[in-house]
Amino acid sequence: MDRVPILKIGDILLVSIQIDMEDQVALQLQENLADRIVATGCHGVIIDISALDIVDSFVGRTLATIASISRVLDAETVVVGMRPAVAITLVELGLSLPGIRTALNVELGMELLARERYEDESDDLDDDADEPTVTAP
Repeated sequence: MDRVPILKIGDILLVSIQIDMEDQVALQLQENLADRIVATGCHGVIIDISALDIVDSFVGRTLATIASISRVLDAETVVVGMRPAVAITLVELGLSLPGIRTALNVELGMELLARERYEDESDDLDDDADEPTVTAP
């Protein structure tokens, strides 16, 4: 069985799907990716599907499941490289891919994740500033 490589680039895991996504490959990717998120502590996942000509309903649902699992493990998912025909097919199948952000390419996906991470960290700092400070007499 083919495996989809998962590369670590800084705080991001990059998944570049270069093979046909048969059901078993998609399920194995889901499991492997969850394990890698936990092992690395990464906060972002980019799934490059630019090599895929066709995405069926099972693969579409698997992508949505991967995004949900990633979010529970504190990582955001961005799907990049979606071809127009794939986008049309997903819409026609009624798959909205909840929880998945999209970008045209890997570079824009990395920028999106970096921007979201920065905004989250800024919000955390703002929340900390609102808390009263206690000083010792």
